[in-house]
Amino acid sequence: MADNNLKAKYAHVLRKPRITEKANKMAESNVHAFEIAPSANKMEVARAVKAYYGVSPIKVRIAVNPSKKIFVRGKRGTKNAVKKAYVYLNKKDKLE
Repeated sequence: MADNNLKAKYAHVLRKPRITEKANKMAESNVHAFEIAPSANKMEVARAVKAYYGVSPIKVRIAVNPSKKIFVRGKRGTKNAVKKAYVYLNKKDKLE
């Protein structure tokens, strides 16, 4: 019961895992990338990973990509801003 309580508490923090070429390369060395909520901080991300995956991160780094104006096929638009977290795990730990 307590496990579901923790998952509900941190459900808003981790939005989705980032699946990119860079993220796949980093996952080989046990560094996993997630898109996170704009209001999330390092401690919340670490607790959310522990609640959802049952592993304790060594460290968490956060990067913010700001929104950008783009021009494609004669139309103007914007790329959305994204906040991402890089979660470093022990070599023996795996995310499943």
